[in-house]
Amino acid sequence: MACSRQAAQTDMRQQFVQKDQGVCKTRTQKGLRKSARLNPECGNHSEHKHPPPVNKTPCREGQLTARQLKSRKRSRGVGTNNTPTDHLRKRPRIFPSVTAKRPGDQGAPSRNRNALFDPIEHWRREQAWPKEYFEPDCEMSHLLARKKSTSSLRRKRSGLSSLKATSNTPSDQKPREEKSAPYQDPRYSILLETKGSYMDKSELDITDSSKRLCRTLLEKEQTVPKDSLFHDDTFDKACRKLQDKNEARVIQDISRLIVPSAETFATFGAKTLDVLVESVNEGWNNSIPVVGPRPQPDYAVGFRRAAFTEDQLSKIKPILGDVMDLSFFMATYYMYFPFLTCEVKCGAAGLDVADRQNAHSMTLSVRAIVELFRLVKREQELHRQILAFSISHDHRTVRIYGHYPVMKGKETTFYRHPIRTFDFTELDGKEKWTA
Repeated sequence: MACSRQAAQTDMRQQFVQKDQGVCKTRTQKGLRKSARLNPECGNHSEHKHPPPVNKTPCREGQLTARQLKSRKRSRGVGTNNTPTDHLRKRPRIFPSVTAKRPGDQGAPSRNRNALFDPIEHWRREQAWPKEYFEPDCEMSHLLARKKSTSSLRRKRSGLSSLKATSNTPSDQKPREEKSAPYQDPRYSILLETKGSYMDKSELDITDSSKRLCRTLLEKEQTVPKDSLFHDDTFDKACRKLQDKNEARVIQDISRLIVPSAETFATFGAKTLDVLVESVNEGWNNSIPVVGPRPQPDYAVGFRRAAFTEDQLSKIKPILGDVMDLSFFMATYYMYFPFLTCEVKCGAAGLDVADRQNAHSMTLSVRAIVELFRLVKREQELHRQILAFSISHDHRTVRIYGHYPVMKGKETTFYRHPIRTFDFTELDGKEKWTA
């Protein structure tokens, strides 16, 4: 019984092998298919619905003799039915949204790329900025907002998580002595010059319109508070009490009288000032300094987020970033485009330190406006125009400066214009409200 069953299986196997070999012979005699995607070799059974079992089929590619392989190669080369298949190869698919107008395409001449490409139209269609803006060779790439370093974020989290009452300075602020230490060195002005910022006037001077603006600010009559330490009856006594006092005392008594609070004016009805926001002794942790450390002015004024429409914010989001990012256009996470800083010191030498601090802060402010105008090819409109102001003062002397850029081709340098320097204690306080 077992012998008969084994004989039957042997007969079936032989018949199957003969049938499969016949199929192989038939294929070798036929011409090749014209499609380049089909493999005409015997071993490829992908077009069969029921391919023979691999383990039971002796017709394999490895078992072909050298003569059969040679004849196959010859038949493929000289077959009369063979036709070139180059035209049958797949062509790259062309998407209608990707055209030669994109700056990154190789087909468009480089001199016409920027002229043909409209980033605003790309944003309207794709709801995203062009990828070319994020490439290293893009003119805008250096302006994109940057993520803060891991170490700074770790310090920030530790400061937020600590709820214990302590006399230490918050993590985003430095003690007054520490924050001014780098500016104590007179060589700091030389360091700024290596970055293109000069604590001096330009030989080209400022524009006539900027000169008129300075005269208007100095000559215009200002509203003064009725009851303050600067009142005629108390002014002299208040100034004498500030002699030999520290910076904190000077700030407490007279700093807001020399540089009034913008937000306070808005609170009392100056609606045009509602778009402004101020900071007091707060580090510019969201700024990108020209040179370390980051500024921390005693007082600063800039624009709040509500000063811009949502459409404006969406257009400049790549360069503004989020509240935790670093940006050319932010001072703190809530202050955009700062334009006024004030530093308070004690003594004549202290004012020189205050001037260096203000020079650094205002270089960042002017740089932000220049870079924004450069994005739309209008930076020449800012040439020699005062764009920001700074004030340095102690218990008796005030220095007021205007800060402006000078354009020379693609190179931008920053200068300051001395608007006024005076002693507000002289002549019984005649100039006490000048600032």
